[in-house]
Amino acid sequence: MGGGQGTRLFPLTKERAKPAVPLAGKYRLVDIPISNCINSGLRRIYILTQFNSASLHRHISQSYKFDHFSGGFVEILAAEQTFTDTSWYQGTADAVRKNMIHFMNHDWDYLLILSGDQLYRMDFRKVIEAHAENQADITIATIPVVRAEAQSLGIMHTDESGRITRFVEKPKDAAVLDSLRLDPQWYSRFEIQGEGELFLASMGIYVFNRSVIKKLLENPHTDFGKHIIPQAIQTQRVYSSVFQGYWEDIGTIRAFFEANLDVTNELPRFNFFDMSAPIFSRPRYLPGSKINGAQIDHAVISDGCIINRANISHSIVGVRCYVGAGTLLNRVILLGSDYYESIESIVENEKRGIPKIGIGANSRVENTIVDKNARIGANVQISPAGKPDKVDHPLYFIRDGIVIIPKNAVIPDGTII
Repeated sequence: MGGGQGTRLFPLTKERAKPAVPLAGKYRLVDIPISNCINSGLRRIYILTQFNSASLHRHISQSYKFDHFSGGFVEILAAEQTFTDTSWYQGTADAVRKNMIHFMNHDWDYLLILSGDQLYRMDFRKVIEAHAENQADITIATIPVVRAEAQSLGIMHTDESGRITRFVEKPKDAAVLDSLRLDPQWYSRFEIQGEGELFLASMGIYVFNRSVIKKLLENPHTDFGKHIIPQAIQTQRVYSSVFQGYWEDIGTIRAFFEANLDVTNELPRFNFFDMSAPIFSRPRYLPGSKINGAQIDHAVISDGCIINRANISHSIVGVRCYVGAGTLLNRVILLGSDYYESIESIVENEKRGIPKIGIGANSRVENTIVDKNARIGANVQISPAGKPDKVDHPLYFIRDGIVIIPKNAVIPDGTII
């Protein structure tokens, strides 16, 4: 599912769909679920898109190509108006309903529905095996969470066999939470590692039987989490498949920022170096990065960068980034550049007082996300310190206490933010 507006990730979603937001220097968010599918042997993949989808479509077309004989594909199904229906996707269930004709043309037993903007590594074969063993109509992947996290997620309550009996969206009332608490005696049965009070939260990952999904969508309901799943619990065999591992819903600027910076740790919670289940993305054929005397501490440097005598710590440097001498980057995510600027363009822009793409010399940037193709001049200072958590400014935004320099922004020499 890749069609939502992603308003909580604005301004990163100002010109792109949320699944197309860059991740960890050289990937996109959508690469995670697609890679999980490929690594699980699932190679018939549809991506349902609607909002700001041009860059997502371009990334998919340039990244995922199977040979003619495997029968695999990654295909875009964009929202469209027809003679019989002039509306766009109204929700997750509505998007699947409007594309059932494409799905039903294939021979399959199970339909796996995923979000396009979550960070995790999962073997979906285990979920499907559990689904078959339980003779389930629907299986929902769940993850154990503590009480504080449960209040912002959809919480499932199961019986001792794992069959889901209740679903409550974002429960805040203490008594309701108490009633949803997982029985500690069942931890070993569900292979849950941990102690203390736990709740089972929906991961937004669903497995449906072919006949069941067709039947459940014969109504006007538009959303799986809000409408289809709560009703199905009353009439269908709906089971939980418990996942033990790192999972992050990249739904806010703060979540995006912290998930990226975690990659710079010596032992990150999500390991991109795990080649038993690699994360695939677009091959760019860029040169290796050139480091000209910089001091770099706990950082990820992507392909094709030129970094002069800068000081970089706990930061992500995306593809084709330029960083000038004397510049300090601390807790910064540079999303990179889409192209290298020509010498002629650099000279012409300098005459007009426009910095070149990248970050100029002797600048200081902290707790900031710099979107693609931004031009930050020399002697610039950027930090959210002392500012409100939310700011909309012609040159920048602040969300969750983090500065965001938007795509294609121009920050002149000497600017202080």
